Amino acid sequence: MWGFLLCHLVALAEPGLNPKKTYEYRYEGMVNIGRGMPNLVESGVRLVCKVKIIGVSAQTFLLRVSNLNFEEFNGIPGKNAFDASPKLTKRIAAELSKPFMFEYAKGRVGDIRTSAEISDTIVNIVRGIIGFFQVTVKTTQRVYELEEFGIHGLCQSTYANEEDANSQELSVTQIVDINNCKKKAAIYRGMALAVDNKLSKERGDSVISTVRYVYTVKPTVDGGLIKKAHALERQHFSPFNVKGGNSKLQATKELVLLSVTDTVVTPAVGPMISRGNLVYKFVKVLAQIPILMKKLDDPVPKIADMIKRLAQANIYQTDSATSEDVVVLFQLLRVTSLENHEVLWKQLSGNDEHRRWLLDTIVEVADARVLKFLKNRFKAGDVSANEAGQTLLIAFNHLAAETDLMEMAKEFLSMPFSKSHPMLWNTVVLSYGSLVYRYCTYEYDRSCPAAVVQPLLDLVIDGLKRNNEFDMVLALKAIGNAGHPSSIKTIRRFLPGVSAAPVTLPARVLSAAVQSLRHLVQDITVSLFVQRHLPTEIRMLACMILFETKPPLALVSTVTAFLLEEADMHVASFSYSLIGSIAKSSTPDNHFLSTACNVAVKILAPKFGRVSYHYSKAMHLDWFNDDFLIGTATEIFMLKNAASYIPTEIVTKGKFHFIGKILQLVELGFRADGIKELFRQNIQVFNGHLSYADFEAIFKVLQDWKTLPGDKPLLSAYTRIFGQEFFFADLNNDLIQSVIKTVSPSAGKESPVWSMIENLQKGMSWHWTKPFLMFETRYIQATSLGLPLEISKYYNTVTTITVNAKAAISPPLTDRLGQLLTSDVSLVTDGFAGFSKDQFVFHGINTDIFQCGAELKSKTVVAIPWEFSMKMNVKQKTFEIDLPACKEETKLFSLSSCYNRFDVYAVSRNIEEPSRAKMTPMMPDSVEAKIITRKVREICIVKFDIYHPQVKVCAEANIYGAVFCVEFEATRSHYIDEYPLYYFLGYTNFACTIQPVQSNKPVDKIHIEMNASLTKYPVSVRHLLDTLQKLPKYATKSFHHSSSSSSSRTSHQASFKAKEALNANSEPVFAIKVLAMNGNTKPEGYEVAAFYTPAAQMDNTQLIVSQIGEEANWKLCTDANVDKVRLGHLTAQMHLRWGAECQSYEMSMKTATAHLPGSRPTLKAKIHWKTVPGYMIEVGKSIEKYIPGMAFLLGFYQKHATNAKHEVSASVVAATAGSIATTIKLPDRQIQIKRDKTQTFIKSHMPGTQLKLHSL
Repeated sequence: MWGFLLCHLVALAEPGLNPKKTYEYRYEGMVNIGRGMPNLVESGVRLVCKVKIIGVSAQTFLLRVSNLNFEEFNGIPGKNAFDASPKLTKRIAAELSKPFMFEYAKGRVGDIRTSAEISDTIVNIVRGIIGFFQVTVKTTQRVYELEEFGIHGLCQSTYANEEDANSQELSVTQIVDINNCKKKAAIYRGMALAVDNKLSKERGDSVISTVRYVYTVKPTVDGGLIKKAHALERQHFSPFNVKGGNSKLQATKELVLLSVTDTVVTPAVGPMISRGNLVYKFVKVLAQIPILMKKLDDPVPKIADMIKRLAQANIYQTDSATSEDVVVLFQLLRVTSLENHEVLWKQLSGNDEHRRWLLDTIVEVADARVLKFLKNRFKAGDVSANEAGQTLLIAFNHLAAETDLMEMAKEFLSMPFSKSHPMLWNTVVLSYGSLVYRYCTYEYDRSCPAAVVQPLLDLVIDGLKRNNEFDMVLALKAIGNAGHPSSIKTIRRFLPGVSAAPVTLPARVLSAAVQSLRHLVQDITVSLFVQRHLPTEIRMLACMILFETKPPLALVSTVTAFLLEEADMHVASFSYSLIGSIAKSSTPDNHFLSTACNVAVKILAPKFGRVSYHYSKAMHLDWFNDDFLIGTATEIFMLKNAASYIPTEIVTKGKFHFIGKILQLVELGFRADGIKELFRQNIQVFNGHLSYADFEAIFKVLQDWKTLPGDKPLLSAYTRIFGQEFFFADLNNDLIQSVIKTVSPSAGKESPVWSMIENLQKGMSWHWTKPFLMFETRYIQATSLGLPLEISKYYNTVTTITVNAKAAISPPLTDRLGQLLTSDVSLVTDGFAGFSKDQFVFHGINTDIFQCGAELKSKTVVAIPWEFSMKMNVKQKTFEIDLPACKEETKLFSLSSCYNRFDVYAVSRNIEEPSRAKMTPMMPDSVEAKIITRKVREICIVKFDIYHPQVKVCAEANIYGAVFCVEFEATRSHYIDEYPLYYFLGYTNFACTIQPVQSNKPVDKIHIEMNASLTKYPVSVRHLLDTLQKLPKYATKSFHHSSSSSSSRTSHQASFKAKEALNANSEPVFAIKVLAMNGNTKPEGYEVAAFYTPAAQMDNTQLIVSQIGEEANWKLCTDANVDKVRLGHLTAQMHLRWGAECQSYEMSMKTATAHLPGSRPTLKAKIHWKTVPGYMIEVGKSIEKYIPGMAFLLGFYQKHATNAKHEVSASVVAATAGSIATTIKLPDRQIQIKRDKTQTFIKSHMPGTQLKLHSL
């Protein structure tokens, strides 16, 4: 009996609707985005309406919306109110007033149906309303957990029930964990090539979301009746760690029962189609870019007009004012059809500028339309190979990786035009491999179908059958890009030691095969590494790739034990240096690996800790900051072998760690197979000490490069971005001979250079503009209101280069290029090089009819204009340049906001009134402070209070009528506890400018003369090489130091005066004059002259800077020498004097090394000053104040001491085999430092940040 009653009570509480009743509710949904702090601007929307639910059948109900009102908010909460949007209200009401059908039984919402013309945005809003009825009520349990579907997807819900004894109503609280949904209603685009970093997420995250529902349920005979329901959703987002301040989204919705009546007549409805279940549906959401809202009707004329306008605006230099319009162009192109694209091509392809703009921007359509457009171009052949390569490269890498698109992309591998040019074919093959990787990452992960990679496998097998080295390398590189598990079996055929058949392939093919495993498995690389009979390079590459896969402790231990028995010192040195570098890593991805490597280093150090630098090496440098969740890592690998001192391969990599992702930014690789082969065959005398004999042998070998086969590359290079190789090229014998023949002095009119010179004499103009969407990442997630929450980052750039030039040659060329070497050549040129980069970050609601959210905008502008004339004579070694005087301000670099002096905004836009869009600075411009201004020499500092710093530093050149200024201004929020987010909220401006200034005399132009005439003491190549060779030997063998600083200075000054007398009759090695010219007055400016005086006892170099002008007597005299009297000793000295005739101020510097028998290696340095300017004394005193505190923080020992008053000295001594001791003497104190020489720490000012430099 009790069981029956219990079941009856459960049935009464289980949510349900009576099919014979009509329920009327009041619904209100509201969302706000902002900081959630007082007096800061926010944006949001509110939707209020009445909802009728009418029973149609036992499990089918009709929903109708009436009395709808839609409002927008953009202001400060509590001070501003919501604003009505009548036009948008009318548009939304027109769709919501139409009937919606949904299935419902036992608290579960089923299929939703409506007419076909209802937009997906409106259907999702209805999902937000109906979502209140998806609830599970269990009266037998007070707290329970369920995994159930909702608008956010399949997520974990936690329920808690409480019964009101008086009203017999149940209060049900539901918490939905939307951070860890199994099937989450969210999409992520633009980061497929980034590697997830779970360990970084453990240190903090950039997005946290929570949802809470509270229901009041009244048991009835028809089931639990929802009388009232409320939902609160919060999301915290930061570009960094959310713990350090964040942008907050708060969404609330409420449903209140107004009445329940009997249904008299069920309304008739028209044809309906299924729109899916309660889970939020994403349909064409990527078409709407969140940072703008434009009416997109009739896009073709708008696109054509915009391309023409942008091309004209950037025809000479980058127009930063219009660079944001390029994003609007992307938006318009994304709503056009293939037929529209063909119409635009016909309209614009006849003009080079318009054609280039269309090809550069149409790639951002990023779906089947752009592939079909490119196929039409390839079939018609109406684009050049260069145009086709650039367009296809970006199109493939920005393409949405979907199944039907993969089939279309595959067709490019078999099109004849793709193979019409070698570089185009490389681009097609490598780009397809990259597309496969993104497709498998998005759609399938490890179960990706083998068919997508099969064309690449066929290419590499075909190359193997034909023994075509280039085809094998290209296909293997593309397979490496793809990283498809099905390719492992094919790759094995190219790897010695793991292939079933013997492998005898060129080293370059083997290297490509090993590197193609970089996205795949560890076991093959381990197998390659432990086989000692394999080539050294292959084993080192296997080791490099093995540690990229983050091997566990057991595998690191296996490698360590194996290395203890390693006989190949290149493999041992490379592996040990790599393990040692990773052992000191601080990035999250290496958290466990660095611990394992640390243990390995302790085991391997006794055997390999002091291996010579001649062997192969690896170096790793990184840093990471927990507050920013940002870090960088740099790696350099140098692979050699015993057969040659020339590196076989050099690889450099750069990585960027950013909020749980790792971007493999750039990787550069160089192979020197041909050069290595050349040296192995021809070099006779080479001992590796870099002596003159070594360099002489190298030069002799390089002269024999013609002996190599024409198809054998001397040097190969490749580039990878985000781990994907997109470019590689070979420098071979044929190419070098072609270049040499083209530029040879004996080349005649048949040379392309000859025609270039002819065009230059006639006057030539070249212009190039490149709009490029460098970065577009979008994360879109459902909210409980049925609105899409979006976090997006955009990085767009427009680059412009313009060159205008005209040359004159006297006497003119007649038959060969070599005549240029004896002719007077003059050139007049002007031009521009620069770019404008716009960066946007959006957090908020983005639909096709309205947007609201927080938006960060920044603009970076680099502008380098030039205009000058030049004259030169190569034979006489004379050069002259004339620059126009500075007449107006020129901004060389700027990083600033876009509008209203702010760069963080609360934005509101709607499609019905796009002109009324609001962008309100999130922090109002209400900073009031007292201005403090002070001048220190030529440095001007203007500063408000700590929240509004302004700095302007200028260096004036009055003689030339110009001033160079660096300006910085920022306005920051006063919520300083929100570190580091507050660094980026507010207005920021940084700029470098050149401005005109009042000059001493009028300036018409600035004239520069350079003369590199021979001195009577010519510098021989052999002498320079011998000097370079001696420096490291001196550093380890000897030390020579004067008995007293007094005698040293006396001898130095005597030597300086003797050399001045000598140089009175000698010619400078080179001389430069920079003069301000005016036709009516004598020129003013400066002259620089350098002298070099070699002698048996000492090599001396002098540099003299003199001011030119009436009554000008300022000079800077520098004398530097290297003492070479005693074999095995090195002493270098420099003496500086400046002021009136070099007599006003004076200081000297001296460095010396010593390693005498029985003593430790020592390096000593000393700075002595006699008289110096007052500002230098002030700067020195300012620095001295910080020394005690810095010594304490860094753990240095310091004590007060009485030393020479005008002298600072330092000595570095190798105290032990593993440490160095440093002593620094200041006039009134002495500092001692002892550090392990294998590691240096540089601590930045940012909390939690430590930069480590590793060297072993």
